[in-house]
Amino acid sequence: MLNRCGLNLFWDEGVTAYDFGPGHPMDPTRLALTMRLVEAFGLTAAPGVSVRKAPPAGDSTLRLVHTAEYVDAVKRVAADPGLTDQRHGLGTDDNWAFAAQHSASALIAGQSVAAAEAVWHGEAGHAVNFAGGLHHAMPDRAAGFCVYNDAALAVARLLELGAERVAYVDLDVHHGDGVQQAFWDDPRVLTISLHETPATLFPETGWSTETGGPQAPGSAANLPLPAGTGDAGWLRAFHALVPELLAAFRPQVLVSQHGADTHAEDPLAHLAVSLDAQRLATEAVHELAHQYADGRWVALGGGGYAVVEVVPRAWTHLVATAAGQPVDPAAETPEAWRAEVQRLTGRTAPTRMTDGVTPHWRDFHDGGYDPGNRLDQAILAARRAVLPHHGLLP
Repeated sequence: MLNRCGLNLFWDEGVTAYDFGPGHPMDPTRLALTMRLVEAFGLTAAPGVSVRKAPPAGDSTLRLVHTAEYVDAVKRVAADPGLTDQRHGLGTDDNWAFAAQHSASALIAGQSVAAAEAVWHGEAGHAVNFAGGLHHAMPDRAAGFCVYNDAALAVARLLELGAERVAYVDLDVHHGDGVQQAFWDDPRVLTISLHETPATLFPETGWSTETGGPQAPGSAANLPLPAGTGDAGWLRAFHALVPELLAAFRPQVLVSQHGADTHAEDPLAHLAVSLDAQRLATEAVHELAHQYADGRWVALGGGGYAVVEVVPRAWTHLVATAAGQPVDPAAETPEAWRAEVQRLTGRTAPTRMTDGVTPHWRDFHDGGYDPGNRLDQAILAARRAVLPHHGLLP
């Protein structure tokens, strides 16, 4: 029987070995600080919460998405981090080689696959792996700080287990290109990505005209947002596209990616979203999982490079939401956690679980749209491109 209220939180300190090295934006300290904050709020001891470990994904699991040649290349470079393999995207400017490249990447992938299995088998209604969400990795190459695409692997495992409809919602500031590519021509999977416009940000894909392959028209939905979009526009865009698509698709499982790099303080992108809007979007995804996927929800982390200021708080709210134990935004961050931040980074931690704002937005359906507004133009373009494939009016 499905446990709609239980949460399996997947965590293993070994994921912090996913470390490209000093100076790389993907600092594993963000993962450790997130888990310490989750613990400091008592979420790991909350009713219905089980903290679980999972083994690394084996080669046969990795090959659900990745080529055998690529997996071998990752192992080869990990064994000799001095190597450069441009063809497979390893040892490049973005994806530096390191000794744990295969083992840590496979561990993160294993956690996401196990999260999918737990939800499918009814061991828990929700599962979270905030170390995951490495959505740029392609079948045959690393990309955008991502070696193995754990998000795509989680979806692929659900399909292998018999799922007939899986929806993937990506809220990272960067387009969820690797997951879209993996299921481009598969009508069993709906991928939805809200992201900064490809005109100004990596990976330069994710235009609204990208709507799926010939065997799966409408299986991909993309809403590229103008640089500078803030809370009101971001939430308006989310609610203008995501709920209708999920209502039409009726997924059996909802997999979501919660990259925290939409935040105004993120150093690698150009949106202006607050922690408070990110929390509201997380709550909306949770509600949609219950409304359209019988409560089956697999939630992953993703990007986010404000290591102290944003990521730990954003993903603690994610865990709290999934646990049914929401943290009051006005709550102070625990003193012990702030001390840990100082110890690990030498920096001053945020003192509250909020950016101090209360986001408001105009609903696209109730308030109409402004044809001269760039955000509304983007929303309408996305709706026109994908909704008719699902029998919906744009």
